[in-house]
Amino acid sequence: MKPISIIVITYNRPVDTLVLLQNLVALDGAQQLLQEIVLVNNASTSDYSSVERFCSQENAVVIRYEQAPDNLGVAKGRNFALRFATAPILVMLDDDAEMGNPDCLYRLIEAFDRKQTARPKAIVSFKVLYYENRQMQENALPHKKFGEYKDKAFFETYYYAGGAHAILRSALDAVGDYPEDFFYGMEEYDLSYRLLDKGYSIVYSNEIVMLHKESPLGRKPKAEKLKMMWVNKCKVAWRYLPHRYFWSTALLWSFEFLRKSGWQFSGFFAGWRAVLNIRTTERRHTVSADTLNYLQRLDARLWY
Repeated sequence: MKPISIIVITYNRPVDTLVLLQNLVALDGAQQLLQEIVLVNNASTSDYSSVERFCSQENAVVIRYEQAPDNLGVAKGRNFALRFATAPILVMLDDDAEMGNPDCLYRLIEAFDRKQTARPKAIVSFKVLYYENRQMQENALPHKKFGEYKDKAFFETYYYAGGAHAILRSALDAVGDYPEDFFYGMEEYDLSYRLLDKGYSIVYSNEIVMLHKESPLGRKPKAEKLKMMWVNKCKVAWRYLPHRYFWSTALLWSFEFLRKSGWQFSGFFAGWRAVLNIRTTERRHTVSADTLNYLQRLDARLWY
């Protein structure tokens, strides 16, 4: 068996998806290292006929093109794709991306093999640059202290870039799949805390580069997505962290929602109702004292 499967979840981006597939099959060692590319069409309404033709005609690398039954969202879409991926290393990419260095598959295997951490590695998070200008994307660096960490070649961290990471199948088997109740946003933290509490590490390597076709000006999330992010981050805090972090997350994210939504008070009150409901609907699985100490050593931002 070849060591790597690449999973791509696509929704209404047929042109970008086709370019990404062409990029992936042309990577150094693709024929030798890629067990398959799994492409899941997340119930798109766009015409994917050109993508389908490419998948059926590609001979050097196996491409499994699968149709999701409906729009599953990010986490559930990845879990759906996992049914078709068979390699021990699973690369998760968004459809608005390309890999930036041709030797990235070799560098990824090396990153998992190097003995750099006391804990076994579960995830390698990639360096993300804007496609447009090749500048580093700040919110894709897996640490909130961007100024301190942006120039590091490698570091241990406490979460990962959702659309630019690789995870070991064995680690997923140990802690369970991506959290399916997170339709949009913050699923990275849920899986990360489970992995860290199981004794794994999450690392960043600048030797695997992903080019992101998001504008450097960023996207302004709609109010509903902002509310999902707020509620989901509170779910994570309630499930895995001491109570004080749940309340600080709820409060500080509520202010963030108001600021970024343009002071939409209807969403603000709906968000607070959902947040307060978490206490009766979600079970707590608080991480161990050792894991909490490890998070603090990593300089993790836990308050919000």
